[in-house]
Amino acid sequence: MILEAVMLHVKQGTQEEYEQAFREASVIISSMKGYISHELHRCIEEEGKYLLLVKWESFEDHTIGFRQSSEYEKWKELLHHFYDPFPIVEHFNKVKL
Repeated sequence: MILEAVMLHVKQGTQEEYEQAFREASVIISSMKGYISHELHRCIEEEGKYLLLVKWESFEDHTIGFRQSSEYEKWKELLHHFYDPFPIVEHFNKVKL
């Protein structure tokens, strides 16, 4: 399992609209092969800042299976115009302690 982590900065004044669009987009991502779960968190200290965490079975399920799919095109259409600046997506493996 890998964790996709994305710090999102949503344009001021569009947060409510963004959250509604994200609810719609959630149906898309949750239908993808290799998807496990996702969470969207709203920052307490900074208005318009969000943290998206998505668990995938593998790195390729996200980078190839989702990102190269027609479903991703719909995801982009729903969400990408809200971001400023455009987010950096990072992937993590859990450290065994």
